[in-house]
Amino acid sequence: MTTVADPIIDSWYKDLENDLMFKVVAIDENDDSIEVQYLNGDIGEYDRESWYNSTFDYIEDPEDWTAPFDDIETDDLGYSDTDEHKPNPEDMDIDDYLD
Repeated sequence: MTTVADPIIDSWYKDLENDLMFKVVAIDENDDSIEVQYLNGDIGEYDRESWYNSTFDYIEDPEDWTAPFDDIETDDLGYSDTDEHKPNPEDMDIDDYLD
C-alpha cells in the first residue's frame, strides 16, 4: 500500500508500517522536501518520492499533540480558558451560594 495522502502543513499523519505519528511542519518546493515532527519531538524529512512510496495516512490531532513542541502558550493552541465566566466572590452574597 502506498500513500495517497498529500502532505499538508499542520496536518497529522500516521506511518502505518512503523506505527509513528507525525505532523508536517514545512514543505520546501525548491528542495522537494517535506519536513515533519514526530510525536516524540524528533524532526524528520522526506522527499516527495519517498513520501508517496510510504504508508502514511491522515489522522486527527493526537490527544496530547503539544508534547513535542517546547513552550507552547495556551493562547497558541487556538483556545484559552479565562476565568471570566466565574463570578467574583466579592460581588456575591450568601443567597447566591444557596441557589
